[in-house]
Order: sequence, then structure tokens, then C-alpha cells
Amino acid sequence: MPNGIVDWTAAQLSAAIRDRVVSCVEVMAAYLDRIEEVNPAVTAIVALRPRSELLAEAAAKDKPGVYQGWMHGFPHAVKDLADVRGLPTTSGLLPAATAGPAVADSPFVERIRAAGAIFIGKTNVPQLGLGSQTYNDVYGTTRNAYDHTRTAGGSSGGAAVAVALRMVPVADGSDFMGSLRNPPGWNNVYGLRPSAGRVPAGDGDLFVAQAGVAGPIARTPEDLELLFGTMAGYDDRFPLAIHGDPPPRPARKRVAWFGDLGGYLPMEPEVLEVTRAALSTFEALGMRVDTLDELPAHGTFTGNDSLWPAWLTLRHWLAGSAVAAVLGLRPSLKPEAIFEYEGLTRLSAADVLDGSALRSDLYRAFRELFLSYDYAVLPTAQVMPFDAGVHWPDRIGETEMSSYHRWMEVTTIGTLINAPVLAVPAGFGPSGLPIGLQVIGRHHDDHGLLELARRWALDRPAGPGI
Repeated sequence: MPNGIVDWTAAQLSAAIRDRVVSCVEVMAAYLDRIEEVNPAVTAIVALRPRSELLAEAAAKDKPGVYQGWMHGFPHAVKDLADVRGLPTTSGLLPAATAGPAVADSPFVERIRAAGAIFIGKTNVPQLGLGSQTYNDVYGTTRNAYDHTRTAGGSSGGAAVAVALRMVPVADGSDFMGSLRNPPGWNNVYGLRPSAGRVPAGDGDLFVAQAGVAGPIARTPEDLELLFGTMAGYDDRFPLAIHGDPPPRPARKRVAWFGDLGGYLPMEPEVLEVTRAALSTFEALGMRVDTLDELPAHGTFTGNDSLWPAWLTLRHWLAGSAVAAVLGLRPSLKPEAIFEYEGLTRLSAADVLDGSALRSDLYRAFRELFLSYDYAVLPTAQVMPFDAGVHWPDRIGETEMSSYHRWMEVTTIGTLINAPVLAVPAGFGPSGLPIGLQVIGRHHDDHGLLELARRWALDRPAGPGI
């Protein structure tokens, strides 16, 4: 094992606690010292509980005969869009005192608690989780683990940075438009957007909102799989929950590389340089990489030009509805939130159905694609991490962005087809900053992607330490 407790992987830490090589108090003290050392510069952990309380909880975990599971004694911070009993959920909008303590855990938080974790606080998010730039008026801006002048991404920016800087062993996040892919890519860690229904959802609508999902972030594939195994699982409180895996099939050993979709997606040259070079890892694993410049077509979905209309309808409908629920706080809402709400007000029922038809045909197109390919691959973002003082890039090269999230269009495909998507480190560019690859898997094949992550890590260096 490495010398420092915070340098251990989550798997190593779990074994050390189980075998009483180290106490939960020692673990908690080491992580709190690390947070004190690095968090002020990046603002990844927020709502941190008092040290005395956390050490007392850790001491209780050290009592003889007490052992709950693989996360026993782990310091854990939950993304500040999900509830932890006794902690505020600000969503980057309400001050903690106004939000007040949550009265119950979100479903996946229940599972993390049952596995033995100690909740130390929350990880920072953009207001209402909107945008891949983690800033808000409650806690401030989360900064990139490798360059504190740059963005961490979002909305799981706090979670990705907390993992990358070893302030927590693993972290949960959530993903509507790349939030378990973009921040891991920009902070050189792993993320998994699970299949919709794999991780139990929260309260509210049980049938319509099939875009946002919760999932794990970790420094190693083994740790990613461990946390996924805790968060995921059937729960009959949620009618769209899934269990089991798809039947096995012979590997095609073929990868579809979509890149910038033949120039359709404006993309910084450094992104393409690093991610194209990373494709050699697939080849080293015995796979053939084919470049495809156009999304597969089926029915009403005719190719690249159908992507943004399908996405914008879904986004306005679901994100706009979430904003509508807090519209009474309109003076505090950022322009991006108002953009989604106003988009919602322009939608008719027919628009929603047409958008759903496009989405359905995109799924059918990818189902056919996966008859020939094992994975579909794209970069995790269209730009490298940008200045942390910029809310969002308004142009890429000569192309002006039409909205606060048009530069994230590369992440929409996996969400639209409800696919599992793995984010893996691709490497570092000339700027010294990291970027990742998102690997879209076939329907419900989450475990196939986790196995790929293990093989990926064996073939690629971890990158510079921090």
C-alpha cells in the first residue's frame, strides 16, 4: 500500500479497516487533514460537519464487533442535489440555513449509509445542477484539480475534484447532460453514467423523468465498480427500476469512433488530439476502431442534424419543469435556469411527442449500430477546461454557441438513448490539462463497461499525480 492513508485506493482502504490495520478514527483524521489542506483552494467539499462530531462517529465504528460493510468508516460527501438525513440540500440555490436539514436519505444514500459510510458533508454543484461549470452564490466556485484557475466541470464538479484530490475515497454524482462524464474527464478520474433505472431515483415523478441518473466517480475502475455495486440494485418503490444484465453475446471487437461527428460538433483541436491518440488503447486491447462521421439514422431521426432538436425538447421539458417548481425564487435564479423555464413555456404536447419520437428512433438506430460494434466513443467534452471565472464558453473557434450548454452537445447521445456510459481518462494535452473519453455501451450493459474500465487501466498510465 502507499504510505499515506488518503493515497490508498478505496479497495485498499476498505481491506485495511476490515482487518483493523488502521482505525476508523485514524482514517477520518487523515481525510479531514487532507480536506483542510487542499479544499480551501478548490471548494469541492461544502457543508463540512464539525471535526469533533465526525471523529466521535468514527470512534463508534471502531467498537469491537461493529462492521457494516465495505465502506465501514469511509468519509463520504454526497452531491448537493441529493438528500442526506440531517444535512442541508441547497442545490446551489438556497442558503444552508434556509434549506434546513433533510429528514430522510435519498434512496442511493440509504445504501451508502448501510454500507458503513460516515457522511462528512456535501460536494458542490452549480445552481440546480444546470451547466457544466460548478459555481453558485451559496458556496462559490469549484476549481479544477490540476489547475485552480480552470473549471472543474459540472454538475458533479465538486465530486470529481474531491476524488481527484483524495479528499474522499469515492464519490457519488449524477448525470443529465454529461455530469458523470465531463467532470471526471477534466479531473483525470473515472465516472459511470448507469443505465436509467439501475440506481433508484428520488421522490416525485416515477415514470416521465428518464434523463437524470445517479452514479459513481472513482480514481480506479475497481473502486468505481465497488461504489456502483452499492448504489445500484432493484427497488420496487420505483416501477422503472431494473435488475439483471443483458444476455451475453460474442464480442465484435469493433469500436465506433464518432469524434466531432465529421465537423458537426465544434471542438477544440487539443480535445481531438488527445482523444484520438487514446484510441490506440482500444487497438492494444485487440479491437478495431472505425471512424464514423454521421450518427446512425432510423425513421424520423435522420442523422447529425436531428440531435440538437431531440435534445433541446427533452431538456426544456424536464429541466424547465424542475425550474418551474422553484419559480418563486426567480430573482435568485441564474439566466440558464430562466432559459430552460422559458423553453418549457414554448413547448406544446405535440412538441414533446415529436421530440420523444426522435429520441425513440435514435435508440433504434443505435440498437442496429450495436449489432456490429461493441462501443460508441466520443470525447467527454468539446473543449478543454476553461477559465473558472467564465460561466460557459460562448464560442468554440469561430462557431458561436447558441445556448449555455450547446458546447456540451457531445454528451447528449448517451442520455437520449438511456445507455450506460463510461468516462475514462484519455490523457493530458499540451496545456497540461486532462480530457476523457466517453464510451457508450449497449442497452443495460453496465457491467460490460466496468470490465472495459479494468482493462483500460491496465494499459494506460494514471497520469501525473496531484
